Parts: sequence; structure tokens; C-alpha cells
Amino acid sequence: MLSRRDLLKTSAAGAALGLASASFPISRAFAAAVTVGFIYVGPKDDYGYNQAHAEGAATLKAIEGISVVEEENVPETVDVQKSMESMINLDGASLIFPTSFGYFDPHMLAMCAKFPDVQFRHCGGMWNKDKHPMNAGSY
Repeated sequence: MLSRRDLLKTSAAGAALGLASASFPISRAFAAAVTVGFIYVGPKDDYGYNQAHAEGAATLKAIEGISVVEEENVPETVDVQKSMESMINLDGASLIFPTSFGYFDPHMLAMCAKFPDVQFRHCGGMWNKDKHPMNAGSY
């Protein structure tokens, strides 16, 4: 039976890989580097939610053509917006996983509006296609 941790790890890796493929033509999916950002509310070795996502990020690091940037211990405040903006502007991230519940609204949604060409994915199923930006999503 698949544990919740393995499910999150597999989901994060699968979602990132799928979005990377969908965001770029298949022939270019690995021809150009793709940078994926993960932001954690606590330490990434917490034996829980953060660690499950960090393990998914580690899986992505092993895939040629995908770079991963991570930041841990980011509070559910405007600080997470600064982290996302830095990952986009300094690291070139085109896909961001802000992994904490409190990152979604207003923080992730504000960054979706500011960076419409960047994809944002949030674990928890809060995204609604009729209400939220199309560059946002849930898994």
C-alpha cells in the first residue's frame, strides 16, 4: 500500500514533470533547463509534509534538464512572496510549489497575477478553475 509520504513525493515529482512537458514542446522539454522552486514552511527534514515534498524535489533533481531551488522555514507571510519572486527573478524558476496551506491565499494568488508566465502548484486542492488564475493549480 502506498503511504501518504510516497503519494506526496510521487505526486510532486509527477506534477512537476508533467508541467515541464506541458509548458514546453516535448522536443524541447529537456533541451533547455527548467527550474522548479519548492518553498517549505518548516524544515525539509521534519518527517512530515515538508519532508515528503523535499523527497519529491530530490527525485526531480536526478532528472537531466531540471534544476531545483528550495527554501525552507519560510513563514506564511509576505516573506513567501519575496521567496517566490526571488526564485523567479534570480533563479529563473518557471514552476513554483509553495507547499504550505497558508501560502495559497493571498500569497500564491498574488504572485500568479504578478507573474502570469510562471506556473504555480499548491498541494491541497484549493484551486478552482472558475475562481483562480489559470497559471495556478492544485494537486
